[in-house]
Amino acid sequence: MNGWTTSHDRVLAQRHAEGWMFLIETARDLRPAGASASSGNALARALTEPVRAQAPRPLSVLEAGAGTGGVTRSLISQLPRGSNLDVVEADPRFATQLRRLVATHPAPAGGPRPVTVHQTCVEDLDTDDRYDVIVSGLPLNKFTPVQVERIMARYMELLHPGGTLTYSTQVGMRRLRALTASRSEARRCAAVSEIVGAYQRSYATGRTTVWASLPPANVWRLQRPCVFSDEQRQTREGVGQ
Repeated sequence: MNGWTTSHDRVLAQRHAEGWMFLIETARDLRPAGASASSGNALARALTEPVRAQAPRPLSVLEAGAGTGGVTRSLISQLPRGSNLDVVEADPRFATQLRRLVATHPAPAGGPRPVTVHQTCVEDLDTDDRYDVIVSGLPLNKFTPVQVERIMARYMELLHPGGTLTYSTQVGMRRLRALTASRSEARRCAAVSEIVGAYQRSYATGRTTVWASLPPANVWRLQRPCVFSDEQRQTREGVGQ
């Protein structure tokens, strides 16, 4: 698989996820006024909890797969003074929209925070920086097992020792896919679940269920250890091969 194919597949997966987001947002619009905003805010608040937990010290934060910027807005508003935020988005349309969002978003208390939008895949992010918090919006269940392993390994590489990764999964989605997917799709989903599950077993520090989200979501928190054990090193190097 060449680099173009991998990037192209990622953009298609992100667009597919955004298509579902559009349908979900449409369903939200049929609910009572104010329900849509509270649902999105509840999930964003859970995903960004590690930022609030470490305030007010300055933080280096990465958001991957920012999409249309719902979580990005929350992060910009919550960043402590002296912090910086890198936003990664592979889809060029969304990247343009995110740059517009960053340019027009009201400055938080104490003045603006440095925010940079990168149009790339997180595995290809060209940086020597390490992050205190990574917030992932990538739809991992849409990617191949090889891509998921590369993404998760890259997250661990980009975190400071003791840094936290957060991401969400839909409640009940694994069971639903098992009932409705084709045999090949079911195998792919099972392999992705095994990879993600291995990282959860090695690094998870907590999980919160956001019932106010539509659909309900589990928000996972994974922490990079200060020193990798042999078992954790094998997880990073061997899962998905």
